[in-house]
Amino acid sequence: MLTITEVSQKYEITQDTLRYYERIGLIPPVNRNKSGIRRYTDDDCEWVHFIKCMRSAGLSIESLIEYVTLYQQGIDTVAERKKLLIEERRKLVDKIEEMNEVLGRLDFKINGYEERMEKKQGKKKA
Repeated sequence: MLTITEVSQKYEITQDTLRYYERIGLIPPVNRNKSGIRRYTDDDCEWVHFIKCMRSAGLSIESLIEYVTLYQQGIDTVAERKKLLIEERRKLVDKIEEMNEVLGRLDFKINGYEERMEKKQGKKKA
């Protein structure tokens, strides 16, 4: 079992963010010891890792709360969870395609500057 400080360091997430995620239902409630100190199990850490990964991919908090809520409702929600993840995947693919277009435009601009710099260097030598 890990403390909130250890989980925060392990996943590079602030303690406030971990508390917030738990408060809004983004991660299931974390068990506490007799003193009220959070004690993260391996399962809790898997949720933190999953949420961090999905957030870094651009999934909204709302979608993730919906997913966690469905998960907590049990096996009868498998189809709904799958549908939600498929939709989020589609959005991510669209975003990747858009980012690749932007990357291509940047590469084009950079290459144009490289060519101009080479021409400028050639003129100085002549």
